[in-house]
Amino acid sequence: MKMIAASLSRPGATTRLSTTRTTKDRSDDASPAVRDAMLAAVLQETLLRAVTNIDSFQPGSHMSAWLITILRNLFLTEYRKRRREVEDANGRHVDSLKSPPEQHSRVEFEEFRVALAKLPSGQREALLLVGASGFSYEEAAAICESAVGTIKSRVHRARTRLSKLLSIDSADRFGQDHTTRAVLTAGGRG
Repeated sequence: MKMIAASLSRPGATTRLSTTRTTKDRSDDASPAVRDAMLAAVLQETLLRAVTNIDSFQPGSHMSAWLITILRNLFLTEYRKRRREVEDANGRHVDSLKSPPEQHSRVEFEEFRVALAKLPSGQREALLLVGASGFSYEEAAAICESAVGTIKSRVHRARTRLSKLLSIDSADRFGQDHTTRAVLTAGGRG
């Protein structure tokens, strides 16, 4: 293992690694002390992975080749991670990332599930076939073995009953509440 550490700290080894980079790396502008610390961290991680997975080493093969393979895979993993990173020194990109809170949707879903369970089975079945599963009224009627008009009536009554159970008086009540909408749309202005 000393052989690997010595070969990695030679200037030729670092030059070979740096020539494979196609984008600017953080270590380009780093001082020699920082670069040495980064190299030591990569080497330490390589050795840690080697010790952790020593049972995958094939006796009789070259340990140095095995360690170099681990080092190369570690380098490629780090390279791929950094390629996906976005530089955001002033924090503008982070400020533009907003997502609605999950708590409201979970509570609303639970309320919907409870209200749906309160519907009569015929209405619930018709509503689920037409509204959730996307069947046409004719297909739902064939599945339920009833008339198309009966399915239309059941779906209408189920929607009306759900609206009352969930206290929905207009279509504006669907989706995010007014406060959440205001917060999410305010991020776009700037």
